[in-house]
Amino acid sequence: MTGRILIDLFTTLDGVSQAPGGPEEDPEGDFEFGGWQAPFVSETDGEQIIAGIRATDALLLGRKTYDIFAGYWPHELEGHDSEIARKFDGIPKYVASRHTPDLPWRDSHLLSRDLAAEIAALRERHAETHVIGSIDFARTLVADGLFDVLNLWVYPVVLGAGKRLFDPSGSPVGLELVEASAPTEKGAVLLRYRPTGKRPTTGDMSEPDRGA
Repeated sequence: MTGRILIDLFTTLDGVSQAPGGPEEDPEGDFEFGGWQAPFVSETDGEQIIAGIRATDALLLGRKTYDIFAGYWPHELEGHDSEIARKFDGIPKYVASRHTPDLPWRDSHLLSRDLAAEIAALRERHAETHVIGSIDFARTLVADGLFDVLNLWVYPVVLGAGKRLFDPSGSPVGLELVEASAPTEKGAVLLRYRPTGKRPTTGDMSEPDRGA
């Protein structure tokens, strides 16, 4: 079996992916728009997001996102019938960190510093390993080509400031669009990309069409 590493991100039109879920999710840098995704949530994207979670058999998270998830989802098991909480609690959680943090959530595992080897092992072990949020970590995976699918949920809002997957200091990455969903009731679109393994190419729009 060769599984896939999928990166799932919610992003604005100007590429901000910081703290879509709530005001306290990630206030770093005095970010003032925590919870920006909430006004755009609809039945359609909710169903598609749940479908992706159902297919997940492992989570791969940066430490900050792990801490947020570990502080929230286990509590959703108490007195709630949360499908997401049950799913996340029942699958392995792999955490990337430069340190050796406590990982109290059951079935949680710290990755070694050899990220390429760890990703290769996850592909052999799981069919679909999903990276959710974890912007800094996702940026490393994209820069190093250590992913198979990039799922970008794009919402019709512009925030200006905030953490982005693609920032000005990033490396060039070649991507191929493999699927684009119809807009949801509130204007969100799912864009699904895969890496080409090649650097972006350039051309000259002023040159005549040589094939004419």
